[in-house]
Amino acid sequence: MHKAGFVNIIGDPNVGKSTLMNALIGEKISIITPKAQTTRHRIMGLLNGDDYQVVFSDTPGVLKPGYKLQQYMMRFVRSALDDADLFIVLTDLQKDFDHPHILKQIKDSGIPVLLLINKVDLGTQDQVVYKSEQWKKNFPDWLVLPISALVGFNLDQVFDKILELLPESPPFFPKDDLTDKPMRFFVAEMVREKILMNYQQEIPYSVEVIVESYKDEGNLVRIRCVIHVARESQKGIIIGQQGKMLKKIGTLARKEMETFIGKKVFLELHVKVSKNWRESESHLKRFGYLDQ
Repeated sequence: MHKAGFVNIIGDPNVGKSTLMNALIGEKISIITPKAQTTRHRIMGLLNGDDYQVVFSDTPGVLKPGYKLQQYMMRFVRSALDDADLFIVLTDLQKDFDHPHILKQIKDSGIPVLLLINKVDLGTQDQVVYKSEQWKKNFPDWLVLPISALVGFNLDQVFDKILELLPESPPFFPKDDLTDKPMRFFVAEMVREKILMNYQQEIPYSVEVIVESYKDEGNLVRIRCVIHVARESQKGIIIGQQGKMLKKIGTLARKEMETFIGKKVFLELHVKVSKNWRESESHLKRFGYLDQ
């Protein structure tokens, strides 16, 4: 008997969805930063065994869209509500997942739900018990579990429950695949992660990274990335004085790429102003937000 299914992770921004998926898979598929709205796409990570394939979906955090980019990010969330075999609703001790329409849609679907209370390592036992009882009272049919994705607390139990609830099915993807995304996607995300980690305020949210060329020459991979910013003033900030910040980003990203790809990488980074790209249909289509 072979089991397979889509396990779609839904939650607020910065609640730990990417950390959870990466921890369950044992590989870094989604980038992780302390900043909200780090995940912009729906990213699938595959966990394969002899008799199972778990297709995890990491989704953008649920938010009220402020501009077109966020509208399209929420489309990825809606798609994850439509094709799940099992939902993981991820919350934490500090903030409840307060989206009644989404909770109702999930409840009315009749699809099994794991309600995971993350970051319990940051709270007290009383807080964990109180929050668990609160969720159990409101959603008695859901399995409520306290976890810490960061330190791995209770993840074995989560995984066992996922396997128990998955339907019988042949695999959806080849068994040696790790994700549905191509290498270029991860290369771009590595650069964007370094920008999220090294710039403040609005800059990281105004950036999109596109891989313009990726050439595997055997022992060396040559990569050219363009960092798109929304305004002229942001270009200078990204580059930094005498190009120092751009060089730093390039060095950090290149080292991670070499580990991920397993080869030497020659990385070129360029910065381009694409005015107000977050509100532009043509730019968003080019950047891959309209074709999923």
